[in-house]
Amino acid sequence: MALKLGAEDKKKVIIAGSLGVVVIGLLVNVLMSYFGGGSTPAPAPPPQTTTTRPARTTSTRTAGEHAAVRIPGIGASLDPTLHPEWMAQAESLEYSGKGRNIFSQSSAPVEIEKVKAPIRPSGSVAQVPQGPPPPPAIDLKFFGYESPKDGTRKAFLLHGDDVFIASEGDVVDHRYKVLKISPFSIQIEDIPYRNAQPLPLVQN
Repeated sequence: MALKLGAEDKKKVIIAGSLGVVVIGLLVNVLMSYFGGGSTPAPAPPPQTTTTRPARTTSTRTAGEHAAVRIPGIGASLDPTLHPEWMAQAESLEYSGKGRNIFSQSSAPVEIEKVKAPIRPSGSVAQVPQGPPPPPAIDLKFFGYESPKDGTRKAFLLHGDDVFIASEGDVVDHRYKVLKISPFSIQIEDIPYRNAQPLPLVQN
């Protein structure tokens, strides 16, 4: 039994076949480019052009920064060549000063001028006698006394704002001992210094 294809079926088969051929060709091209490693050479990079910028003497900076200034011609005047004759001339210089050469170990020390006169004048110097300091004055005032009927006198003594009434042999203010009371004076001993001093009668 034979199949009979119409005109429309033939057109569909032709279109489908042509599409299949195109798809297969594209697939083959993709596979060849992927597995073939790229047979076409890579394009050469564009040539690089170098541009020279003119040297700027000053650079513009923001406010608060220092502007660097480039001085032209300094590098051309520097000579990096060593000159041994100049070095030998510098090493052959001799020290001609009067003092000591601090760069030489064999330099003679500086001569110090000798003293022409004694520092202190010669002669007899008064010797100050060395001894213990004098005892302090007794800080009491004798401003009166009392003579009772029994004959024992009592003196009135003033020490600052304090008033003391003492007889002969009494100790005043834990320091002063009354030795003798007379009508116009009193004999007081400073116990720590063992010093006896007379105190006159002071009239108010």
